[in-house]
Amino acid sequence: MPRIELEYFAQLGEQAGRRAETRETSETTAAALYEELRAAYGFALPVGQMRVAVNAAFRPWTQSLKEGDHVVFIPPVSGG
Repeated sequence: MPRIELEYFAQLGEQAGRRAETRETSETTAAALYEELRAAYGFALPVGQMRVAVNAAFRPWTQSLKEGDHVVFIPPVSGG
């Protein structure tokens, strides 16, 4: 199984209890990986309210993942 480097921003980091981790996964797309993490950590936000970056570039949720990818899940930002 590929090992993916993950980073969590804002409430995702709080819900996961960590800001980053390396995870082995059999999921092949960013969306499927996020759904796996939602089940594991109870993330409340659906894919439609998030952005995903793979290897420092925004990508579609259908982006294929491979060994060593760096994935960042980005929730909506609020503030002023």
